Amino acid sequence: MKKLLIVAFLGLGIGLSACNKNEDGSGMTKVSVKLTDGPGAYDALFLSVKEVQIISSEGQSTLAVNANPFNVLKFRMGKDTLIASQDIPSGQLKEVRLVLNDTGNSVVVNGVSYPLTTPSGQSSGVKLKVNETLEAGVAYTMLLDFDAAKSIVQTGNGKYILKPVIRAIPNAVSGSITGTISPAASSPKIYAIAGTDTLGTISDATGKFWFPGVAAGSYKVEIMPVSPYVPKTINDVVVVTGSTKDLGTITIN
Repeated sequence: MKKLLIVAFLGLGIGLSACNKNEDGSGMTKVSVKLTDGPGAYDALFLSVKEVQIISSEGQSTLAVNANPFNVLKFRMGKDTLIASQDIPSGQLKEVRLVLNDTGNSVVVNGVSYPLTTPSGQSSGVKLKVNETLEAGVAYTMLLDFDAAKSIVQTGNGKYILKPVIRAIPNAVSGSITGTISPAASSPKIYAIAGTDTLGTISDATGKFWFPGVAAGSYKVEIMPVSPYVPKTINDVVVVTGSTKDLGTITIN
């Protein structure tokens, strides 16, 4: 039996964990935390994660983090990286907190590295509300979808502030949209729109874009390039649960 739980930041396979028992007879659940990234116009973005805290009906569990700092921009277009994995008491999952170190967070812009300060996040953690049951004997993965473009704020004095924006993605009941914009120099913003719901992203240096965790349904994809390129709209983009809708190469005039 497998179960995927996505917290923000995709097609991840999880093996069945053993049904371990606590001293009081309750079960233990294997929880893995992974991170993926939405593209941002930076050379690199290094995060130094101190720990991941999981708040459940059984209390708080602290997961040790793998080697860091790591460049989150390496994990785009469906790629991800494991940052923590541990057995915790089974129960009702309520909140996940990503706690950063005070130092080691930085952004590289045009070859120059700038330290990132975080108004909140290091001490109490970036808090993500979750409502899911952690069952004994079932392995869970929580995927943190980090939006680099929205998470970095440049101040008036040339410094950079990190205000993490992380999206919860119900990947087990979703699909994805991808495609490639030509020419890549049009540097477009791309939006996937269904009713009042809008998802946004940008293409990478090759023109490729990726919308992970998209609910099944029909979407309008709007491509908004920089001048003098002309915007383009693609209607009736149908997303099917568990699959990727590839729009191929989209030429911008």
